[in-house]
Parts: sequence; structure tokens; C-alpha cells
Amino acid sequence: MKIALSLLLGAGSLALAACDVDQTKEGEVPDVDVNVSGGQLPEYNVDAPEVTVGTENKVVQVPTVDVEPGNAGGNSD
Repeated sequence: MKIALSLLLGAGSLALAACDVDQTKEGEVPDVDVNVSGGQLPEYNVDAPEVTVGTENKVVQVPTVDVEPGNAGGNSD
């Protein structure tokens, strides 16, 4: 796949290198006259809900965990 892609890119490079491009006419930017007056952004009336933030103390029961050291290698031999 890589060889085919390399061959395709090589052939494309040779084809582009064989082209002879000569500029025959200068380009120019068109003259544009723009008159802009005023404008207005849209207005919105938004009724957002009232949010009350506070804190509350709670007691949470946390289970106890017993950890027994095992074999460091993970083998039971």
C-alpha cells in the first residue's frame, strides 16, 4: 500500500514539474462601493427562574472496609 502511494505521489510530482506556467494577464480586484447605515440588534425579554443556593449539614453512613495484606506477587503458592 505504501509503495503504491509513493508511486502515485512521485508520478503526480513529475506531472506538475513538467508544466510550464506563464502569466499572460495581471489580475485586479473589483471596485466596490458599499454604503451601510445603522442597524439594530434584536431585543429579548427573558424571565429566568429564581435559584436559591445554600448549604446543609447531613450525616452520611460510610461502610467500614477490612483490608488483609496478601501475597505481593499475586500467587497463592
